[in-house]
Amino acid sequence: MGPITYFQGAILGLLQGVTELFPVSSLGHSVILPRLVGWNIHQNDAYFLTFLVATHIATALVLLGFFWRDWWRILKGLGRSLRDREIADPDARLGWLIVVGSIPAGILGLTLESALRRVFASAESAAIFLALNGVLLFGAEMLRRRAPQTSDDDDTRIARTVSWRGAFTVGAAQAIALVPGFSRSGASMGGGLLVGLSHKDAARFAFLLATPIILAAGILKLPELAGPQGNGVRGPAAVGAACAAVTAWISVRFLMRYFETQTLTPFAVYCLCAGTACAIYFAV
Repeated sequence: MGPITYFQGAILGLLQGVTELFPVSSLGHSVILPRLVGWNIHQNDAYFLTFLVATHIATALVLLGFFWRDWWRILKGLGRSLRDREIADPDARLGWLIVVGSIPAGILGLTLESALRRVFASAESAAIFLALNGVLLFGAEMLRRRAPQTSDDDDTRIARTVSWRGAFTVGAAQAIALVPGFSRSGASMGGGLLVGLSHKDAARFAFLLATPIILAAGILKLPELAGPQGNGVRGPAAVGAACAAVTAWISVRFLMRYFETQTLTPFAVYCLCAGTACAIYFAV
């Protein structure tokens, strides 16, 4: 029997596909769940990190497929910008905003990921940070700026609202997700609210910004899945990736409709309550 069973792979994949996109921390839940149900799976085990590569790639591909029309326009805009050496349209500007936002998250991820995961590898710390993630979401709702009401399409409105500094700030906020318990999408959405986006536009920008980062991180670690570290994990990882793809697709469809009229507050309440309850449970 391998280090992760097919059943465990399916459950963790289903969980990852939801929690990666909902602002509730996929890494935090992946650390807490095995402890709660008594599975001998730990965050810093090499085979577990290899397993997560497959689920992250699946989630990124789902985001790429869901927003493929946006990405096609963005890539064409970037091409025009490079050709003409100017940023003359909203598609090009949105593309460069994503590039700017990806820089801090990419650098901080490469330099701090391993160290932070070693330091905060326990379910106890993940539960505490999950509760703090709820506080972060509450704070973003309290401090958010009023979003402009325009007739522009979604991508154009985002491109015209977010400044270069704002894109860098939102991108840097994603790095907090390197600590298990804090949410990448939650930090990005919260940052989007602070720079003046609506909830719907903040979610859209967060998903667009997360796609290249999650995909690049997965591809960089893909050799681990194909190499010796993937022994005994590839089958469950394939099942987990398929399950993650299904729940990620359902999640992104739901969230894009949800944030047309709703806020981050229910997710803040969930994180605060679930994190606090788990922290107390692990302590006693």
